[in-house]
Amino acid sequence: MYKKALVLIAFLTVTIGVYSMSIQDVGKVCLFSAMSGVITLDGKPVTNALLKRTVKLSKPKTDETRTDNNGHFEFPAAFERTITKFLPQEFVASQKIIVYYRDEEYELWTGVKRTPEENAESRGKPLVVQCELGSEENHISVNDGPIFSLCKWDVEPDPKEIYND
Repeated sequence: MYKKALVLIAFLTVTIGVYSMSIQDVGKVCLFSAMSGVITLDGKPVTNALLKRTVKLSKPKTDETRTDNNGHFEFPAAFERTITKFLPQEFVASQKIIVYYRDEEYELWTGVKRTPEENAESRGKPLVVQCELGSEENHISVNDGPIFSLCKWDVEPDPKEIYND
Protein backbone atom coordinates (compact mmCIF):
# COMPACT_ATOMS: atom_id res chain seq x y z
CA MET A 1 0.00 0.00 0.00
CA TYR A 2 2.82 2.40 0.94
CA LYS A 3 4.63 1.63 -2.34
CA LYS A 4 1.48 2.34 -4.38
CA ALA A 5 1.04 5.69 -2.64
CA LEU A 6 4.65 6.66 -3.43
CA VAL A 7 4.22 5.66 -7.09
CA LEU A 8 0.97 7.67 -7.26
CA ILE A 9 2.63 10.72 -5.69
CA ALA A 10 5.59 10.45 -8.09
CA PHE A 11 3.23 10.08 -11.07
CA LEU A 12 1.15 13.08 -10.02
CA THR A 13 4.28 15.18 -9.44
CA VAL A 14 5.61 14.40 -12.92
CA THR A 15 2.19 14.89 -14.54
CA ILE A 16 1.61 18.23 -12.81
CA GLY A 17 5.14 19.33 -13.73
CA VAL A 18 4.64 18.46 -17.41
CA TYR A 19 1.20 20.10 -17.43
CA SER A 20 2.60 23.18 -15.74
CA MET A 21 5.46 23.39 -18.26
CA SER A 22 3.13 22.92 -21.23
CA ILE A 23 0.69 25.59 -20.03
CA GLN A 24 2.56 28.16 -17.95
CA ASP A 25 6.20 27.91 -19.00
CA VAL A 26 5.70 27.41 -22.70
CA GLY A 27 7.99 29.22 -25.09
CA LYS A 28 7.10 32.77 -25.92
CA VAL A 29 8.03 33.57 -29.51
CA CYS A 30 7.96 36.94 -31.25
CA LEU A 31 5.83 36.84 -34.40
CA PHE A 32 6.34 40.51 -35.29
CA SER A 33 8.64 42.89 -33.45
CA ALA A 34 7.44 46.22 -32.10
CA MET A 35 7.40 48.67 -35.00
CA SER A 36 7.16 52.44 -35.11
CA GLY A 37 7.63 54.92 -37.87
CA VAL A 38 6.30 57.61 -40.13
CA ILE A 39 4.21 57.21 -43.26
CA THR A 40 4.23 59.85 -45.98
CA LEU A 41 2.65 60.31 -49.39
CA ASP A 42 4.40 62.63 -51.81
CA GLY A 43 6.67 63.59 -48.91
CA LYS A 44 3.78 64.79 -46.69
CA PRO A 45 2.63 63.05 -43.50
CA VAL A 46 -0.28 60.63 -43.93
CA THR A 47 -2.70 61.55 -41.14
CA ASN A 48 -5.38 59.34 -39.61
CA ALA A 49 -4.61 56.37 -41.86
CA LEU A 50 -5.76 52.96 -40.63
CA LEU A 51 -3.06 50.28 -40.43
CA LYS A 52 -4.08 46.63 -40.06
CA ARG A 53 -1.41 44.12 -39.08
CA THR A 54 -1.90 40.38 -39.47
CA VAL A 55 0.57 37.85 -38.10
CA LYS A 56 0.37 34.09 -38.22
CA LEU A 57 2.26 31.20 -36.71
CA SER A 58 -0.46 28.73 -35.75
CA LYS A 59 -3.52 30.93 -36.24
CA PRO A 60 -3.96 34.47 -37.64
CA LYS A 61 -3.98 37.42 -35.24
CA THR A 62 -4.94 40.91 -36.34
CA ASP A 63 -4.56 44.27 -34.64
CA GLU A 64 -4.73 47.84 -35.87
CA THR A 65 -3.58 51.37 -35.21
CA ARG A 66 -3.83 54.81 -36.82
CA THR A 67 -1.30 57.43 -37.81
CA ASP A 68 -1.28 60.72 -35.92
CA ASN A 69 -1.08 64.26 -37.40
CA ASN A 70 2.63 63.73 -38.15
CA GLY A 71 2.09 60.39 -39.92
CA HIS A 72 3.57 58.54 -36.93
CA PHE A 73 2.33 55.08 -35.93
CA GLU A 74 3.27 52.34 -33.48
CA PHE A 75 2.58 48.64 -33.13
CA PRO A 76 3.58 46.67 -30.04
CA ALA A 77 5.45 43.40 -30.45
CA ALA A 78 3.18 40.45 -31.22
CA PHE A 79 3.98 37.32 -29.24
CA GLU A 80 2.54 33.85 -29.07
CA ARG A 81 3.06 31.22 -26.41
CA THR A 82 3.85 27.87 -27.94
CA ILE A 83 5.51 24.61 -27.08
CA THR A 84 6.99 24.50 -30.60
CA LYS A 85 9.92 26.57 -29.29
CA PHE A 86 11.06 23.40 -27.56
CA LEU A 87 10.39 21.03 -30.45
CA PRO A 88 12.67 20.45 -33.45
CA GLN A 89 10.62 22.47 -35.89
CA GLU A 90 11.29 25.34 -38.28
CA PHE A 91 9.94 28.72 -37.13
CA VAL A 92 8.00 30.57 -39.83
CA ALA A 93 5.67 33.48 -38.99
CA SER A 94 3.93 35.40 -41.76
CA GLN A 95 3.63 39.16 -41.41
CA LYS A 96 1.49 41.71 -43.23
CA ILE A 97 0.55 45.37 -42.76
CA ILE A 98 -2.07 47.04 -44.95
CA VAL A 99 -2.64 50.81 -44.89
CA TYR A 100 -6.06 52.28 -45.71
CA TYR A 101 -5.86 55.94 -46.68
CA ARG A 102 -8.21 58.11 -48.76
CA ASP A 103 -10.14 55.12 -50.13
CA GLU A 104 -6.88 53.46 -51.24
CA GLU A 105 -5.27 50.31 -49.93
CA TYR A 106 -1.48 50.04 -49.72
CA GLU A 107 0.45 46.88 -48.88
CA LEU A 108 3.02 48.43 -46.57
CA TRP A 109 4.82 45.28 -45.38
CA THR A 110 4.70 41.59 -46.27
CA GLY A 111 7.27 39.35 -44.71
CA VAL A 112 8.22 35.98 -43.34
CA LYS A 113 9.96 35.99 -39.98
CA ARG A 114 12.18 32.92 -39.67
CA THR A 115 13.64 33.46 -36.19
CA PRO A 116 11.57 33.74 -32.99
CA GLU A 117 13.67 36.45 -31.33
CA GLU A 118 12.36 40.00 -31.01
CA ASN A 119 13.83 42.56 -33.46
CA ALA A 120 15.08 39.88 -35.85
CA GLU A 121 13.67 42.00 -38.71
CA SER A 122 16.28 44.64 -37.89
CA ARG A 123 19.10 42.44 -36.57
CA GLY A 124 18.51 43.28 -32.91
CA LYS A 125 17.88 47.01 -33.28
CA PRO A 126 14.46 48.62 -32.72
CA LEU A 127 12.32 48.39 -35.84
CA VAL A 128 11.84 52.06 -36.78
CA VAL A 129 10.69 52.64 -40.35
CA GLN A 130 10.17 55.47 -42.82
CA CYS A 131 7.48 54.59 -45.37
CA GLU A 132 6.42 56.36 -48.56
CA LEU A 133 3.07 55.25 -49.95
CA GLY A 134 3.16 54.85 -53.70
CA SER A 135 6.91 54.30 -53.75
CA GLU A 136 8.56 51.32 -55.38
CA GLU A 137 8.40 48.23 -53.22
CA ASN A 138 11.70 47.16 -51.65
CA HIS A 139 12.57 43.48 -51.48
CA ILE A 140 15.21 42.38 -49.01
CA SER A 141 16.00 39.35 -46.94
CA VAL A 142 16.91 39.65 -43.24
CA ASN A 143 17.90 36.55 -41.24
CA ASP A 144 16.71 34.41 -44.17
CA GLY A 145 13.27 36.01 -44.02
CA PRO A 146 12.05 37.77 -47.17
CA ILE A 147 10.45 41.19 -46.69
CA PHE A 148 8.56 43.21 -49.32
CA SER A 149 7.95 46.74 -48.09
CA LEU A 150 7.32 50.37 -48.92
CA CYS A 151 9.49 51.19 -45.90
CA LYS A 152 13.15 51.74 -45.21
CA TRP A 153 14.88 51.09 -41.90
CA ASP A 154 18.34 50.72 -40.45
CA VAL A 155 19.19 47.13 -41.34
CA GLU A 156 21.90 45.29 -43.21
CA PRO A 157 20.19 42.84 -45.60
CA ASP A 158 21.42 39.30 -46.00
CA PRO A 159 24.14 39.04 -48.62
CA LYS A 160 22.82 38.13 -52.06
CA GLU A 161 23.73 34.64 -53.11
CA ILE A 162 25.41 34.31 -56.49
CA TYR A 163 24.86 31.10 -58.37
CA ASN A 164 27.34 30.04 -60.99
CA ASP A 165 26.36 27.43 -63.55
